[in-house]
Amino acid sequence: MIVCVPNEVLTSAAKSVPAIDKKILETVELMKKNLVEKDNPKGVGLAAPQIGIGLRIFITRPSDESAIDVFINPEILEKSEELAEIERTGKSKGLKKEKKLEGCLSIPNVWGYLKRSKKVKMKYQDIEGKEQTREFSGFMATIVQHETDHLNGILFTQRVLEQKQKLYRIEETDKDEERLVEIEI
Repeated sequence: MIVCVPNEVLTSAAKSVPAIDKKILETVELMKKNLVEKDNPKGVGLAAPQIGIGLRIFITRPSDESAIDVFINPEILEKSEELAEIERTGKSKGLKKEKKLEGCLSIPNVWGYLKRSKKVKMKYQDIEGKEQTREFSGFMATIVQHETDHLNGILFTQRVLEQKQKLYRIEETDKDEERLVEIEI
């Protein structure tokens, strides 16, 4: 089950994982189960605090076809100064890029436009405990920054407000369409 605001675990810094033991492997499996089962909206990442466990673990799955990657004790080493919003492009030629809203499974029906570093370099342990260093760009850079924020007790809504942007919720219209409605703060 995914924990939602205002649960304190979501705004507290998570503790480092001292060793990858049976309990950690069980936690990762529980995280995978929660991420895969989540629908409407689908999640692309999940941090351990989002299932109520204050440990420095997150997983990613940028699309349904992607394998789930596990990040234990992640640390962002470098961030590009160049910022970008999430963009989605169509598969057909001629379709323009459009900005995409960022959201969070722990803050249902709250969305915002957010700029994050275009590229990040991260150090972490994989599920076997091997230290990895990888660079991420585009959508994956956004995901790992969002999930790392979770481990530091920072929610995306805080980042949106820091950037003096607006938060939105989705409402259905009389014609079964969806529209964005600004949340008054």
